[in-house]
Amino acid sequence: MISQLAAKGQIATQYCDSNGTPSMDIAINPNGSLHAVEGITSPCGRVFGKMGHTERAGRFVAKNIPGNKHQPIFSAGVKYFC
Repeated sequence: MISQLAAKGQIATQYCDSNGTPSMDIAINPNGSLHAVEGITSPCGRVFGKMGHTERAGRFVAKNIPGNKHQPIFSAGVKYFC
């Protein structure tokens, strides 16, 4: 299954070390996700599913944060690549 997702370019994000290498190290990949996969897309690319909680960063790691959050994931990605 994962090899099929990779072949179709559907692996969108992975847990990576500081060199950009996907990692199974629990300090980097806290869920133990196979092949360090964190997010995938649908075959058409319109649906993005992710495992990690982007609101859980820094001192908020492993804490549930209630309420609505502004998380500009897509606009940040566009800025990064453009």
